[in-house]
Amino acid sequence: MTTYNVGYIIGSLAKGSINRKLAKALVKLAPDKLNMSEISFADLPLYSYDYDADYPAVAQDFKAAIKRSDAILIVTPEYNRSVPGGLKNALDWASRPYGTNSFARKPSAVIGTSPGAIGTAVGQQHLRSVLGFCNSPQMNALEAYIQFTPGLISDDGEVTNDGTAEFLRKVMEEFHLFIARVRSVMPKDL
Repeated sequence: MTTYNVGYIIGSLAKGSINRKLAKALVKLAPDKLNMSEISFADLPLYSYDYDADYPAVAQDFKAAIKRSDAILIVTPEYNRSVPGGLKNALDWASRPYGTNSFARKPSAVIGTSPGAIGTAVGQQHLRSVLGFCNSPQMNALEAYIQFTPGLISDDGEVTNDGTAEFLRKVMEEFHLFIARVRSVMPKDL
């Protein structure tokens, strides 16, 4: 099976984010045929269409990193039953100006963790709506709403619960298969 370059975006800017821990775990559990690299949005200013005529270098670099990726994985918390503001801002930068949407035809998947019993289910649904509008084919199954408990994932990304580790490994295997299916009908150079 083909090797794919997957850019992953962590929806939280916090250094100690549990979603950053989850992202580290996903990188470790991903099949060898997925080359994972983080795409940070920490330095993006707040988006305004006033920038459209002269896009800042940081935004150009962000868009270019998404375009270079064969697929995008978003690992995100849920803030107030929705998408974190910084992540939404990043998605706006990536999809503008009109006609230069970096997510168009780019396979994507969404996952997240939260201490709450339903994980990040509501925030993920909002995010899926945005990605759908951005014309990003989305992996809809397996859905993954991980309830984070103390010690579930170590700071270096080791999952301490065997069942959770196996589930996350399966999610990443399914993502690899999903990317292959999408790329077979929608080549990268479109």
